[in-house]
Amino acid sequence: MHTSPRPADPTAVDAAAPASRARALTKVYGTGAAAVRALDAVDVDFASGAFTAIMGPSGSGKSTLMHLLAGLDDATSGTVHLGTTEITSLGDDALTRLRRDRIGFVFQSFNLLPMLTAEQNVLLPLDLAGRAPDRAWLDTLVATLGLQARMTHRPSELSGGQQQRVAIARALIAQPEVVFADEPTGNLDSRSGAEVLSFLRRSVRELGRTVIMVTHDPTAAAYADRVLLLADGRIAGDIADPSPESVLAGLEGLRVLEAPAGTPTGATPVVDVTAGGRR
Repeated sequence: MHTSPRPADPTAVDAAAPASRARALTKVYGTGAAAVRALDAVDVDFASGAFTAIMGPSGSGKSTLMHLLAGLDDATSGTVHLGTTEITSLGDDALTRLRRDRIGFVFQSFNLLPMLTAEQNVLLPLDLAGRAPDRAWLDTLVATLGLQARMTHRPSELSGGQQQRVAIARALIAQPEVVFADEPTGNLDSRSGAEVLSFLRRSVRELGRTVIMVTHDPTAAAYADRVLLLADGRIAGDIADPSPESVLAGLEGLRVLEAPAGTPTGATPVVDVTAGGRR
């Protein structure tokens, strides 16, 4: 794999450390009687070079967890690390640089600039950072994502699936340590969605990236190496080598599983799901 140079960083990444991790991570919105505990003392590690999907019912805390891991929101308490860097203690300027240089984002709505070509959209993070593109890495991304014939096209000339592939290339161009994908297939038809998920998986397996994705779709989650289930702001299940069937079983377990006798009030029972075969 070709690796482009990164800006010097005194907090060098420890390859043995998880790509991202949270300890006692808590987020409370509001105060007093109106307070909502969106995350409740979550401990979780995300391995480097792996594709993890986060799932759970509406209001389970999955989007909140992603936003805190990515430094897009402030925790009420607890810590988040990106590699060996504790991001919960960073000031605004340092956090902005970290998100720019070490994190990639893929959104449901693509967020491409309509006046720019596909190539200009891909290179935009480097332009904003004042960094020259590594043309060999760009060529690798373009070939892997099948965009060779589309780089001079503007977003209006691309299908939804092609636009999302451009967004993935943009997220990967700075070779971030972690790519966060928030419902990346939510605006796509099933065929385009499957293509995008395959490219995300290829970016992990062939390009060595780390991807953390929030999704509500069991079929999408089955493209991941691991599915993390949340309920009521807590970890409620962890599925290795997921299949659509095992993910559906896990989600159904969250709906029907009652806390066993003696479970402390408010505790979330953990769903025990046997991993399904790889799709």
